[in-house]
Amino acid sequence: MIALRLHDAHDLRLHDEPEPTAAPDELLLRVSAVGLCGSDRHWFEEGSIGSDAIERPLVLGHEFVGVVEEGPRAGERVVLDPAIACGRCLACLGGDEHLCVDCRFAGHGSTDGALRELMPWPERLAVDLPESLDDATATLLEPVGVALHALDLADTRAQTSAAVVGCGPLGLLLVQLLRLEGIDVVATDPLRHRAEAAGDRGASTALVTARADANDLPLVDVAFEVAGDDDALATAVDTVRPGGTVVLVGIPADDRHAFAASVARRKGLTLRLCRRMRPEHLARAVALTEEHDLDLASLVSERFPLARGPEAFEALRARRGLKVVVEPRAAA
Repeated sequence: MIALRLHDAHDLRLHDEPEPTAAPDELLLRVSAVGLCGSDRHWFEEGSIGSDAIERPLVLGHEFVGVVEEGPRAGERVVLDPAIACGRCLACLGGDEHLCVDCRFAGHGSTDGALRELMPWPERLAVDLPESLDDATATLLEPVGVALHALDLADTRAQTSAAVVGCGPLGLLLVQLLRLEGIDVVATDPLRHRAEAAGDRGASTALVTARADANDLPLVDVAFEVAGDDDALATAVDTVRPGGTVVLVGIPADDRHAFAASVARRKGLTLRLCRRMRPEHLARAVALTEEHDLDLASLVSERFPLARGPEAFEALRARRGLKVVVEPRAAA
């Protein structure tokens, strides 16, 4: 079996490894497609994310779909929740499994992810895929789940306007979901092709800029910071109305954020931090995609076989497209 392991920052190596076996409560999956995201980019560029660093050569990849290889469900196509909550800590017992203090997460810490040909994963975390979604497109269901969690944090049912600051794949999914709710959306991104993609998906204003303020954009009820940098956070704080909400979705490179406290304090803003998704969000993402025919396929801009995995990460690092997908079953 071939696996792609990160040994250190910018050091990805292909390994030929023994095939894994599944425990009684697990499915053995033949991985079909893996989407790469901003957290994978952090691991690749820095060898760490937040306070967590490489402990050993790690298989990345947490946005994944696969085919069940054996057992009663053999042949089924499934999308997987990448978070294995412990079920015992206070967060889990309180219904907040996404905040589990002992969570094992695919492609993080000591838990290998999906950039390999075969992998076992708990059966309870598998959701059946509809035939209408191809494998590469279905990798975006996990980001849809994260976007749904961000919307829930913002309580968007009570809002009429929003800003999305950072228009990578997750930001573009937020634009689509906000427009489904009838909310007017303004968007910003320093990369022209991403700002234009936000406009194509319904943003009424899409600015090509790293930093905007209330002179550039109308005041909004809620802002989603999806870039993970201080310019984006400052834009979000400046463009939210007094009494509004800022939801931090992006992950800063140095594990630090800074913003003008006086502005946020005078406005009496609410800051909410979005971590991953709740367990119910993956099934919601599948149902919502089927019901509303979300445009996921057009977000997939580049596809690579596993043997060309290092090239996929260079494309991710350069941010030259939108969603990069690795397909372990594709020929090199």
